[in-house]
Amino acid sequence: MKKILVADKLAAAGIQYLQDQTDIAIHIETGLDEDGLCRIIGDYDALLIRSDTQVTPAVLHSAINLKLIGRAGIGVDNVDIPLATELGIIVMNTPDANATTTAELAIAHLLSLSRHLPAADHSVRAGQWERAKLVGTEVAHKTLAILGFGTIGRIVAQRGFGLRMHVIAYDPFVAPEIFTELGVEPVSLDELLRRADYLTLHCPLIAKTQHIIGSQQLALMKKEAMVINCARGGLIDETALYEALSTGHLAGAALDVYEVEPPTDSPLLGLSNIVFTPHLGASTAEAQEAVSVEIARQAVTFLRTGEAVNTLNLPRLSAEELKKSHEFMNLATILGKVLVGLTDQPLHKIEVATFGRAAEVAVRPISIAALVGVLSGQVSSAVNRVNAENLAKRQGIGLVESMTLESRDYISLIKITGFCRDQTLSLSGALLGGRQPRLVCINHFDIEVVPEGTLIITRHDDRPGVISAISAVLGNANINISRMQVSTADDRLEAMAVISISTPINPAILQQLAELPPVLSVTQICL
Repeated sequence: MKKILVADKLAAAGIQYLQDQTDIAIHIETGLDEDGLCRIIGDYDALLIRSDTQVTPAVLHSAINLKLIGRAGIGVDNVDIPLATELGIIVMNTPDANATTTAELAIAHLLSLSRHLPAADHSVRAGQWERAKLVGTEVAHKTLAILGFGTIGRIVAQRGFGLRMHVIAYDPFVAPEIFTELGVEPVSLDELLRRADYLTLHCPLIAKTQHIIGSQQLALMKKEAMVINCARGGLIDETALYEALSTGHLAGAALDVYEVEPPTDSPLLGLSNIVFTPHLGASTAEAQEAVSVEIARQAVTFLRTGEAVNTLNLPRLSAEELKKSHEFMNLATILGKVLVGLTDQPLHKIEVATFGRAAEVAVRPISIAALVGVLSGQVSSAVNRVNAENLAKRQGIGLVESMTLESRDYISLIKITGFCRDQTLSLSGALLGGRQPRLVCINHFDIEVVPEGTLIITRHDDRPGVISAISAVLGNANINISRMQVSTADDRLEAMAVISISTPINPAILQQLAELPPVLSVTQICL
């Protein structure tokens, strides 16, 4: 039974969903510090969190069985994603479940700034009636500038159109046709800042976006412009923001997130032209329930089927795609294991080519599966489809992919070629009946092999008596031969044998085979 630890508060509907799963054990323990989490995390397959739990290197190294970290919400600043990836742990979030709620808060701040609503409320409560002092501005026909045009940014744009605003946006990772489809004008970052009447931020906090709004960027903006940040605190340099607001270079700002939360010592608190909320972006009843149920469903789906939804360190693969790719991925892993077993030199590049029906599914999962096979048992870390590509890069192994819908000899075929310093090795595999993996070619030798158990692969002179000599060595060692395939190559005086044996042989027996005069090479591979 798979075990899930819930370390932050989730909505009751999410907890109920988990408790309804008869094949999942759930444990709820919130408020754990690093030491407390390290003590218990090793027992769990999945960890579900919000923003309070810090998934540090110490926690990750203690999580010996952890396969998944699920964040109920968007931001994952509290998770060491590079280390999680290296350790083969999937990190997923729920980017769309609270998108509407966050977008609505940004619009609420925009309207609040425009009409001085907090100051007006304070004025009335204080017995004052400062109508002349609190003259606002209309948002209609003003320019709404959106930095980051993902799900939330697009919802903000729709709301902006509803307010009859002109909407522009900057996001270098969004295709031009998306902007066109939604009627939003794409602009450069500098132009976005120069034209903005209201600048609202909706991008993730990564190395490239840390302080994306600093003193230079604020200097480009109109003095009457206003800035709204309901995304992540580190996007804005708060020292630069204080300078712009206090000197009158910027008219106003509204913050829901901060570089340090809560911002108890921030000089921004002393300014009158800024509005604060305590990280309320996802704080609606609807959003709390949505993110909780969504992360619970995603976690259960992954633990049951391997389908990883909304992952941050693994390419998205739907359940249907995973089903179609599964057998091909299994075959690719086998080919990778055979490939690395047949070479005694370090690989510096692997080419993965798919043909026929194998080319009708995504090639990347198949390539990653091949890397899993190549690296398994070759590196100290456990290897899976989360960390295989990173581990390969660390080993200096490049990856090249290709797809061809035509396939001459087989309905579907996968070919993996490994490149070493002075050696190139190529393997091909197919699926019989769409399910049964077969190794069908090793370099120049066409040979149909059931790739399972222990294989002895020999390259030897093509002359009588060789197979009987090999069989005699194995027989004298009381090793049972379950299958044997032999192949010759055109225009070569060599042959290849692939022998399936009942149990692995020791180095002494392998040496006896290698010392047979006709044998040019012999390798044992355990699948």
